[in-house]
Amino acid sequence: MCACSQAFDMASSLKIPTPQPIDDLEGWLRAFVQPTVLVELAVLIACVGMAWLLVAGLRRAFSPAGERSIWFGKRNVDGVLFPLVLLCLGFVARRLTEQMVPLAVFKVVIPALVALVVIRIGVKVLRAAFREARWARSLEHTISWVAWLVMVLWVSGLLPVVLNELDQITWKVGSGTLSVRNLIEGLLTASGVLIIALWISSALETRLLRAATGSELSLRMAVSNATRALLMFVGLMLALSAAGIDLTALSVLGGAIGVGIGFGLQKLAANYISGFVILAERSMRIGDSVRVDGFEGIITQINARYTVIRSLTGRESIVPNELLITSRVENYSLADTRVWQSTVVSVGYDSDVNVVMQLLLDAALAQQRVLRDPAPSVALSAFGADGLEFTVGYWIGDPENGQGNLRSLVNLAILAALRANNIDIPFPQRVVHMH
Repeated sequence: MCACSQAFDMASSLKIPTPQPIDDLEGWLRAFVQPTVLVELAVLIACVGMAWLLVAGLRRAFSPAGERSIWFGKRNVDGVLFPLVLLCLGFVARRLTEQMVPLAVFKVVIPALVALVVIRIGVKVLRAAFREARWARSLEHTISWVAWLVMVLWVSGLLPVVLNELDQITWKVGSGTLSVRNLIEGLLTASGVLIIALWISSALETRLLRAATGSELSLRMAVSNATRALLMFVGLMLALSAAGIDLTALSVLGGAIGVGIGFGLQKLAANYISGFVILAERSMRIGDSVRVDGFEGIITQINARYTVIRSLTGRESIVPNELLITSRVENYSLADTRVWQSTVVSVGYDSDVNVVMQLLLDAALAQQRVLRDPAPSVALSAFGADGLEFTVGYWIGDPENGQGNLRSLVNLAILAALRANNIDIPFPQRVVHMH
C-alpha cells in the first residue's frame, strides 16, 4: 500500500472527511469569522497545554538531564513527541467538537499537525544519523517543502485531483505500465521505510555507545556500524518491494557486484574485512598511541574502511585498515602506558657532583606529570670534553598529553636550579698550539 493511500485510509477510518476543492473562497473565509471559531481555538489551546504538560512529565521520567533525543529534542516542544501527542489530542478534540459546533479551525490544524510530525521525524532522524553530513541539511529542507505542499493540497481538497492527473501520465516499462503517481508514491514509501530504519539504527547506536569507554568503545562501534548497514539493506529491500519493483531482477546486479569485488574491488573489500578484524580482535582501540609507517599519534576513529590517527602536532593520517593488518604497528598503549624520557646536562669539572645530582633530581620531581613510582634517576653518564655529563631519566604516564612540552619544562627547571646555585654550564672549548 502506498503512502498516500495509507493516509486516505487512515482518514476514512477516523471519519475525517476529505476536504472538497475550494470553489467558494468567500464561504471558506466566512467559516473562520463565525463565533464558533472561538470555541475551536479554546479547545485547541487546551490541547496544546495538555500536550506540553504530558511531554514535560514524560521528559522528566524517561529522558536524562542534558540528553538530546529524537523523541524529546532539546526542549519540550522541539522533539517528535510533542506534535505527535498534540495530533492525537487534536483527533479526539475534533471528534468531540464536531458534535457541538461546525468545524473550521480543526480542518486546517489536523493536516498541519500531520505535516509537522512528518517533518520532525525526518529532520530529527537525519540529524541523529548524519550529524556532520552537509547534504543532510538540504534533504531536511526538501522534506519540509514536500510535507507542507502535501498539507496545502490536502486542506484545499486538491490532493485527489492532482493525484488523478498524475495517474494519467504513464509510460511503458517492460511488460508493465508505470505512472508518475506510482513513481512518486514509491519514492515516498521508500523514503519513509529508510527513515524508520535509520531511526532504529540511531536508537541502537545511542544505547550501545552509552557509557562505553576503552576497549568496549571500538567493539560497540563495530556492532553499531554493522547493525546500521544491515537495517539500511533490509529497509532498502522493503522499500523497493513496496514501490512495486521486482526484487528477482536484482539477482543479476548482485552477481555483477560479486564479480566486480572479485576483480576490481579487492583492495576495498580487504580494507572493510580488515576493519572488522581489528575491531573484533581489539588489537587497536580508540585512544591508543601507535606508530604506523613512520607516523605517530593517537587513534581517534576506527571506521569500516580506514582508521584516523591524530598526531600531537594536530595532523591527521587516514590509514587504510589493510595496512594495519599487513604491516608492523607499534602500539605504545597496549602493554603499558608509561613512557621513559631522558635529558643530558653538562656542568663544569669543578662542580660538586652530589649537589648537582640532587638539583637535577629535584628539578624532575618538581613536575607533576613525572611519576614518583618508578622514581626519577640521575647518573653521571660520561666525562665529556668540556665537562661532566649527567643523564636525568624519568617516567610519564600520559604521553598523549605531549612529551616535548614536559622535557622543555624539566630543562627549564634544571637551568634555573643550576644558575641559582652558581653552577657553571661550560661552553665548548678548543686549545690551539702555535709553533
